[in-house]
Amino acid sequence: MRGVHEGGCLCGAVRYRVAGALRDVIYCHCSQCRRASGHHVAATACAPEDLSVTGEPRWHRSSDEAQRGFCPDCGSNLFWKPDHGGHVSIMAGTLDGPTGLRVSGNWHGEDRGDYYDLPPVGDPSVLRR
Repeated sequence: MRGVHEGGCLCGAVRYRVAGALRDVIYCHCSQCRRASGHHVAATACAPEDLSVTGEPRWHRSSDEAQRGFCPDCGSNLFWKPDHGGHVSIMAGTLDGPTGLRVSGNWHGEDRGDYYDLPPVGDPSVLRR
């Protein structure tokens, strides 16, 4: 999804702006995402050069290959960036709406918690109430 998108943390101390394309949302079920967020993560991504951040997120090295960015004040989980620098993942729930994004898949479904089934992807009827 091209355009300008903005978002930020719960308390407003960290805000960001994406001036470029966002990838469709992916649900990630890996154990690190589940621990960082309390459940599976719904994330989009952008090119690093398209992201500008106001405020000072705190970065935590969460693995040998990536870091996670969060608000040091309220703890909101905001970003995931791999060391290869090809993209920055953005937690989709931190975007100001409407986003125009859609979910396109599940990653690491084999690592999901034993208390839930994989969320459906691609059938908009499951999202209606």
